[in-house]
Amino acid sequence: MPRPTAPRPTAAQLAYGSCTVIFSTLAMLLLSQTSSGVGIAVIAVAALALGLLVAMTVPLPKPSAATAPTAEAPTTPERVPVNSGKAA
Repeated sequence: MPRPTAPRPTAAQLAYGSCTVIFSTLAMLLLSQTSSGVGIAVIAVAALALGLLVAMTVPLPKPSAATAPTAEAPTTPERVPVNSGKAA
């Protein structure tokens, strides 16, 4: 039985999450003016958690109408009889 796989993050999710981690770390370090190792570690963990939150809440792209089957459109083409040229 195959194992279910987790969805992979998109490029936008990675970019938003990474930017959030970098900028929030810099902002918190500058605003707190901490120099202790414990303070820096707490800020780093908080920035990583914030980046993960932002990356997971970025909206995923919706499937396009061309790829998503709808109830109105048949998923298989209908067979149409070929006219043999005889008049009925």
